[in-house]
Amino acid sequence: MTANNHIVIATNNLGKLAEFKKLFAPKHIEVSSLKDYPQIGEIKETGLTFEENATLKARAVAKQTKLPVLADDSGLEIDELNGRPGIFSARYAGDHDDAANNAKILSELAGVPLEKRTATFHTTLVLMKPNEDKLVVDGELRGLILLVPRGNNGFGYDPLFWVPEKEKSLAEMSAAEKNQISHRGRASEKLLKLFDQWW
Repeated sequence: MTANNHIVIATNNLGKLAEFKKLFAPKHIEVSSLKDYPQIGEIKETGLTFEENATLKARAVAKQTKLPVLADDSGLEIDELNGRPGIFSARYAGDHDDAANNAKILSELAGVPLEKRTATFHTTLVLMKPNEDKLVVDGELRGLILLVPRGNNGFGYDPLFWVPEKEKSLAEMSAAEKNQISHRGRASEKLLKLFDQWW
């Protein structure tokens, strides 16, 4: 694998990997994931912001693989909860337990009317070369937190996240529909605009 047409996606999530594979296909860039580099082990996300966490992941993987890396950190920021769960979204109620995370959010928002359950899905993408030359982009999607989960697609907080202009939750959308409007989709779009110059 040469560095001139390869990017490591710093994730074990196959859904995310598939999204980025599709993103880079028109540029004839191959992608691999952390599953291909078991020697890397767990990277501690000790940053205080999405960008810091994504940068920590990108730097660690670029150092060990000597390849360009794309890392992301995403989270759900709920206005009524002062921006929580934020950078702790994936492990809010335990480690990467979607059902427990959703249940915790619902109990914390108990009694809060729908119009006050405003929230933002946020993604920061960090591309980094082994020489630490980096490109950072953000994407956001505004919506509301539902009173009960809806839909069976997607993962994480998707069943609770209502998108008013689409009149459905993220988990009620097809993958293509979600990618068009999602926080990660918006960040990816920005990334593609700046990519060639950075690359």
